[in-house]
Amino acid sequence: MTLRISLRDGEKVVINGAVIRSSGRTDLAIESKVTILRGREIMGPAEATTPARALYFHTMMAYLDPDGVSRHHDAIIETLSTVGRLATCEAGRAAVAGFASRAAAANYYRALGECRTLMRLEQEALAAVAEEAA
Repeated sequence: MTLRISLRDGEKVVINGAVIRSSGRTDLAIESKVTILRGREIMGPAEATTPARALYFHTMMAYLDPDGVSRHHDAIIETLSTVGRLATCEAGRAAVAGFASRAAAANYYRALGECRTLMRLEQEALAAVAEEAA
């Protein structure tokens, strides 16, 4: 099955660890199994500033580096433990469970989707705490 991706001018994509930047509007047709993340899905280490964001970063690295996944596995487990303790709402617990299931099956791309849910919930909780403190 072919994966079709349209990139805007200057947009980055990582394909099997190679960072590619489009020059002009670019359409790609990926016809084999690859690890791929679009620019908006890529997080740098400096952006992993909260537990949920750190979980996303370590999971992203496991996804992009399948040969070195064991190096990232311990960080995922440790960070998931922290995120799990912080997930007190039903949606958070469901996202943690979904993440754990996908990560255990080495489906890291789908686990990243659960991380995005956890990051959103975490941001909402931090905003609520800041609002209460003000």
